Amino acid sequence: MSKVHDCDILVIGSGAAGLSLALRLADLGSIAVLSKGAVTEGSTFYAQGGIAAVLDDEDSVESHVQDTLVAGAGLCDEDAVRFTVENSRDAIEWLIRNGVAFSREPDAIGDHYHLTREGGHSHRRIIHSRDATGRAVATTLAGAVLRQPSVRLFEQYIAVDLITDRSPEDVEARCHGAYALHLESGLVEVFRARYVVLATGGASKVYLYTSNPDVASGDGIAMAWRAGCRVSNLEFNQFHPTCLFHPDARSFLITEAIRGEGGLLKRPDGSRFMPDFDPRAELAPRDIVARAIDHEIKRLGVDCLYLDISHKPADFIREHFPTIYQRCLEFGIDITKEAIPVVPAAHYTCGGVVVDLHSRTDIKGLYAIGEVACTGLHGANRMASNSLLECLVFAQSAAEDIRARWRTDRALPEIPDWDESQVTDADEEVVVHHNWHELRRLMWDYVGIVRTDKRLERALRRIQLLQQEIHDYYANFRVTNDLLELRNLVQVAELMVRCAMDRKESRGLHYTRDYPDLAPVARDTVLSPDGKSEEPGSG
Repeated sequence: MSKVHDCDILVIGSGAAGLSLALRLADLGSIAVLSKGAVTEGSTFYAQGGIAAVLDDEDSVESHVQDTLVAGAGLCDEDAVRFTVENSRDAIEWLIRNGVAFSREPDAIGDHYHLTREGGHSHRRIIHSRDATGRAVATTLAGAVLRQPSVRLFEQYIAVDLITDRSPEDVEARCHGAYALHLESGLVEVFRARYVVLATGGASKVYLYTSNPDVASGDGIAMAWRAGCRVSNLEFNQFHPTCLFHPDARSFLITEAIRGEGGLLKRPDGSRFMPDFDPRAELAPRDIVARAIDHEIKRLGVDCLYLDISHKPADFIREHFPTIYQRCLEFGIDITKEAIPVVPAAHYTCGGVVVDLHSRTDIKGLYAIGEVACTGLHGANRMASNSLLECLVFAQSAAEDIRARWRTDRALPEIPDWDESQVTDADEEVVVHHNWHELRRLMWDYVGIVRTDKRLERALRRIQLLQQEIHDYYANFRVTNDLLELRNLVQVAELMVRCAMDRKESRGLHYTRDYPDLAPVARDTVLSPDGKSEEPGSG
């Protein structure tokens, strides 16, 4: 028999979104938080730049809203943008009350925090903890959650699928929990819950080169789709313009804040190129900067370009960017004296599971928060440092909705055991590894920064073949972490390609040579498991 865990709230994911929600509801009932690895191993931990919020008297909600709308290339939901920005100060103050130590101005008296500026922002509004904001947020929230007796953390668990059904009193499907594989025992266990929250992050691991940690495999998006939820705007995959280019520097991102503090992008000959592409130069939004770098790398036939901040005082660089300074030094690069070799890498999934302003999905009792969700905030391109803000604001909105709907008398249904009676241990693990590398390579080559109809068609044909192979493998062998992640990634890859094929224009992060211009009307791309084409929105 499968081991069964009962709780009031099941949170799948342990980044800023999931931990924030658990902390906000810790007084309400029992909470189980599933983490694929160590609790600090999600994307939040590796976020460097900071959190965008209206904190300065010279800034305004309206300015932050307008900057976000411009960066989103006409596709943002203005209500979602305004809702997020209006709640930004409260979100930061909540973090401070919970102990996050943000950087202060030198010799500051009181709570005068240092604010930096990043691409797309018209003001300094990025509050940060030096260049390791994600680490400060993740470790502080994890510590606070672990002190809550009502919250139980399950590390080394990967969710397999959501558990849903339709009871006589529910016309719509309702989520009752999830099956999850305990990576240490190799056994699938049952988690029953009255409310389930997806906080699993994005799917950038679908690409060969990514700034994300290994856990970013699109699990929540794939599980929600299989359960019957709509997804939206998955063609918009943000490529961070500047990841460290070094054979031993796996997935190390160079924060946009370096450009915000005066860093310049240069060709190998030392000449600048961003002014040729955009009047905002290095402070243009990420989609423009990433395409410019990609263009110059291909035009010049070089492996990388360079980000140079060495013209700033060495003490300033070491004070503001200690993590990057030290990490680059480990690879023989002294950023106080020389430029940093950089290339673009997949960084953020702007689309995701369709939710409303309360973070509700199409399935009763199921919420999605953070990068797994499509709230309408990011549109066709996420503006720098709006992602952690979205995690915090929508975790709060989900928590408030769960609190308002709270029922402890709802009986948890009987759930069938996980059935392994018809499967065996895998005899050819090489199949998983081969398909894994093929998928990530074809996504990088055919569904990358620049696309064409022909590339997308090739990608879809091969993905469909991979899906059949992976389905057969899944049906015949016991599940493993690699198999589950591959199953989810190939599902999300198909959805990304289908969204990209539906968009007959170039907008934001989606650039296609076959349709280089903007369409006259900005529309979201929405896919539904039942095959119907719908506009976003959820009740």
